[in-house]
Amino acid sequence: MRRLVDVPEHLDGDLADTATLGGNLRDLRRINRLLGGTALSVEAVRRLVAARPAVLDDPGGLRVLDVGTGAADIPMALLRVKGTWPRATVIAVDSRREVLDAAVRLEPRLATQPGLTLEVADGRALPYPDGAFHVAHASMVLHHLDRLDAVALLRELARVARLGVVVNDLDRNRRSLAGAWLVLHALTRNPWTLHDGVLSVRRAWTHAEAVGLLAEAGLRPLGTAHGVAGHRWAIAAVRA
Repeated sequence: MRRLVDVPEHLDGDLADTATLGGNLRDLRRINRLLGGTALSVEAVRRLVAARPAVLDDPGGLRVLDVGTGAADIPMALLRVKGTWPRATVIAVDSRREVLDAAVRLEPRLATQPGLTLEVADGRALPYPDGAFHVAHASMVLHHLDRLDAVALLRELARVARLGVVVNDLDRNRRSLAGAWLVLHALTRNPWTLHDGVLSVRRAWTHAEAVGLLAEAGLRPLGTAHGVAGHRWAIAAVRA
């Protein structure tokens, strides 16, 4: 199945409809939980830390940057999980202030959650120094980008991460496309979710293509976790 390009999702456009945006973020949070997207990211972060356990000696604990955070549900999961690290802090960024505001309306405790900071930033030009974090993470971001921007994002994630990078996204295949249509129509009536969910599969990079993007960015995979029926992957990667 050929990758669909130059067809925008609602989340890439006008976000003035705050009620529909909030419902979309609620749907994405639920889908991450029910179909294991959140668990894939947590597993990949664990893999990076296990490969370089020196992070355990850092008195500040595990520092994570989450790019394209959306509802900030994966950062919250990383703060809750009992890892081999003593504690975690997460800076969760999105390129759209409207998304962060909607996330806080959906879950007000995001604004006061210890260890969590919400900021506006573009993943292709991050305002953080080299090695500012142990892990840089991006879930459901890569499929929004063309090749040049995808590689730029991955290079920036690698630049700010001392241990490595985690990317988590959909796998483009016909089974995932059919599954997305069925699951989404069973779970929601939100028009943005129904439109963007299926389109996201069409715009997604396959696992093999994503590995190629990582190589272009100077990264090599440590391992991959796959989602239910192969609909999604999360790759833990380090500098080559």
